[in-house]
Amino acid sequence: MVETLLLIGVIASIFVGFNIGGSSTGITWGPAVGAGIVSKTAAAAIMTAFVFLGGISVGQNVMETLSEGIITIDLTLSAGVAVLFFIGLGILVANIFGVPVPTSMTTVGAIAGLGLATGTLNYATMTEIISWWIVTPIIGFWIGGIIGRYIYPAVNQRVTIEKTEGPLLALERRGSIPTVALGPNTTRSEVGTTVVVFAVGCYMAFSAGASNVPNAAAPLVGEAGLEVNTAVVIATLAIGLGGFTIARRTMESVGGELSDIPLLAALFVMVTASSITTALSYIGIPISLVMATVMTIVGIGWGRATRPITVREAVTRDSEVTEREIVPGAITAEEMEGEPSPPIGEEEPEEVLDAGDLFNPRAVIKYLSMWIIGPSMSTILAYGFFTLLPGVA
Repeated sequence: MVETLLLIGVIASIFVGFNIGGSSTGITWGPAVGAGIVSKTAAAAIMTAFVFLGGISVGQNVMETLSEGIITIDLTLSAGVAVLFFIGLGILVANIFGVPVPTSMTTVGAIAGLGLATGTLNYATMTEIISWWIVTPIIGFWIGGIIGRYIYPAVNQRVTIEKTEGPLLALERRGSIPTVALGPNTTRSEVGTTVVVFAVGCYMAFSAGASNVPNAAAPLVGEAGLEVNTAVVIATLAIGLGGFTIARRTMESVGGELSDIPLLAALFVMVTASSITTALSYIGIPISLVMATVMTIVGIGWGRATRPITVREAVTRDSEVTEREIVPGAITAEEMEGEPSPPIGEEEPEEVLDAGDLFNPRAVIKYLSMWIIGPSMSTILAYGFFTLLPGVA
C-alpha cells in the first residue's frame, strides 16, 4: 500500500515538474532561441543541467522551508501526495486562464491549508513568507523602473546585439590539430554578446531550479519517503522533460512576456528577476521567478515610458506636460537599439511612443488577481480536504 501511494506521489511530482518545465524553460531561453543563439533542443538540455544545480544547492533551503518550516509537523506521504494534487490543480487553473500563477505560492498555500486544518501552521514563518510576497513585486517594479528610465537607454546607445549569417564558430584544419576560429561572418562583438546572452540564460535556469525544484520535490521528502537528492533528481528530470516537449512551443513565441521586447531589455529583465529569486531562495523564502520577471518587465516599460517627463513634473503634475502622450509600451521599439536616446524631460521619437501596450494596467491587474486567487484557492481547497479527511494528514 505504501509503495503504491509513493508511486502515485512520484507520478504527481513528475506532473508538476513537467508543467513547471514547460513554462520556465520558455521564459528562460525564449529570448536566446528567438535570436538564433541557441537551438530549442540545446536550450532544454542546458536548462535541465542548471535546474539541477539550482535545485541541489540553493533549492534545498527552500525545500527545508516547505517540508519543515510552514507546519510544525513533518509531511506524511499521504499528505504530500494530496499537496501535490492541489499544486497540479493550481497549474491547471493557470493554464485555463492563460496566466502563469506562481507555483511556489500555490505550493505554500496548499501546505498552509494543511497546517490550518490540523492546527500546526507556523504563523511566524507564514508571516515572513507573505511579507516577501508583498515586497518582491514592489522591488522588481522599482528596480525595473530605474533600469528603464536611466540605465537601459544609455546602454542601448552603445550596445547592439546582432546575429550574422552562418555559424558563430568554425574549425580550421590548416595544421595537424584543428583549431577553433570565428565563423566566416562572425565579429568579436557578436561573440561577446552571444556569451553574455548564454551566461544570462544559464543564470536564470539556475534560479528557476532553486525556486521551482522544491515545489515538485518537497512534498515527498522526509517522512513522506524520499531522500532529498532522489526527490531533486526526479523533479529535475520532470522539468527537463517539460523543456524538451511542451516548452518548444513557448520558446517559439520567444519566452511569453519577454517576446515583445528587444533582446537587450530581456537580458536586463532576466538578470534582475533571477537575482531577486536566487537571493530569496538562498534565505529559504519560496518565491516565484514569474512574479519577479513580470514586475521587472512592467517596471522597465514604465521607466522607459516616463522619460519624456522629469521627476519634478511627475510629482507636481505640471500642467504643461499633461498633453504629452506617454505610452508605457515604449520599451518594445527595437529600432531604437544603437540609436541615441533623448535626455529625460524631452519627448521620445514618435515610433517609440506608439510602440505596443506592454505595460497594460488591465494585464497587470489580471496577473495580480491570479497571484492572489491561485494561492488562496489552493489554501481553501487543502483546508477543506484535510478538515473532512483528517486521517490523510
